[in-house]
Amino acid sequence: MPRINDVGGQDGFGPVLEELDEPPFHADWEAHVLAMNRSLIGRGIYNLDEFRDAVERTMTHESSYYENWFRAIRTLLEERGVV
Repeated sequence: MPRINDVGGQDGFGPVLEELDEPPFHADWEAHVLAMNRSLIGRGIYNLDEFRDAVERTMTHESSYYENWFRAIRTLLEERGVV
């Protein structure tokens, strides 16, 4: 069974509806999480596949998109002994 972040995606969820007036971030901290992730990947601390795996291992449906990203980043940094 494919996982949700497999590059091929999953079938059966219907089209993605674009919300034209939706801001890219709902709070400043979300932009910081995106920038932090790009920087850590760029520095070779982890790669995109490892990040996707960490999101899937740590995500909760009660958390927002960027809360799940932040939890995955923290997990990877802890696993690698960076923090």
